[in-house]
Amino acid sequence: MNISIIIPTLNEAENIATLIEYLIQHSKQAISEIIVSDGGSSDDTMQLVMQTGAKFIKAPKKCRAVQMNYGASVAQGDILYFVHADSLPPVTFATDILAAVEKGYDLGRYRTQFAGSNWLLKVNAFFTRFDWFVCHGGDQTLFIKTNFFHSIHGYDESLLIMEEYDLTVRAKESGRYKIIPKRALVSARKYEQNTWWQVQKANYTIVKLYQRGIKQEALVKRYNELIRYR
Repeated sequence: MNISIIIPTLNEAENIATLIEYLIQHSKQAISEIIVSDGGSSDDTMQLVMQTGAKFIKAPKKCRAVQMNYGASVAQGDILYFVHADSLPPVTFATDILAAVEKGYDLGRYRTQFAGSNWLLKVNAFFTRFDWFVCHGGDQTLFIKTNFFHSIHGYDESLLIMEEYDLTVRAKESGRYKIIPKRALVSARKYEQNTWWQVQKANYTIVKLYQRGIKQEALVKRYNELIRYR
């Protein structure tokens, strides 16, 4: 078995080269390719990706669900591993994922460790060990068997937000889900641009509105009203 890593990007020049070099360094020869699926970056993301030797593709539109599906459509690996540009998985990620799949798991993720020393973020990170809906975001990275991913039709491209929550819920209906008891290092930049309370309020509000079936455009508008983020 081998792994295709897919990274959705939009203006990630600050992080992308460091991430790719890290993934290559710790791939343990289990990685068949690294695919960066871009949503139309206007910075140096493309040039930096090309310098690393990773594959750069331009998705049909700026939408994380579309970008990740597009990356998956060209991936050759037996396992897809979706990684955000501002997250770093543990150095053992390749062997961890292969071991989980060999034990019969179809998909899974890590727990979270936020960059920085804010004790409130340590509280947030603690709860990612639980299999709760609010912990189904993509920051912790997500692996999923390629055939299984396609059998559930991948990410819902009608979703502008909450696409990773939706995929995980649907996948768990028929697949075995693993929370690997190690931590992915996640950027705290969202919290640095806002207060902890603002981010918590925004996340709580959007989850509740999503569960009520509020339209995606309205969710995005409300989220952008609640916090400043990139």
